[in-house]
Amino acid sequence: MAIVKEFKEFAMRGNVVDLAVGVIIGAAFGKIVTSLVTDIIMPPLGFVVGRIDFKDLKYVIKPAVGKIPETAVNYGLFINNVIDFLIVAFCIFLMVKGINSLKKQEEAAPAAPAAPTKEEILLTDIRDILAKQK
Repeated sequence: MAIVKEFKEFAMRGNVVDLAVGVIIGAAFGKIVTSLVTDIIMPPLGFVVGRIDFKDLKYVIKPAVGKIPETAVNYGLFINNVIDFLIVAFCIFLMVKGINSLKKQEEAAPAAPAAPTKEEILLTDIRDILAKQK
């Protein structure tokens, strides 16, 4: 029973819920970035480097024979995935940098109270002396 209680406390903590939301949003964001790379960035890049579609780049080890498919190293798909990863990593870097700058602004906001002036110190001393005399 104790382990069930501990698990419930763990699962209901804010960090776990935040992590779950982050994973779900990250998966959706990954699809968007994959589409950005595959559908928008790679076609012009392939055109610039000689009308090459990167996803078709491969090194055929053994050609197809009859119903047996070819054996190939699809390095073009790897190039697409590397570019995809770099874009996702850069976007996450920008998000973390933005969040950190907001946190720094929040931390800098509370200023220390100003030190009392000489007059305030003297008035406080006078008040304390009068309070002792009563």
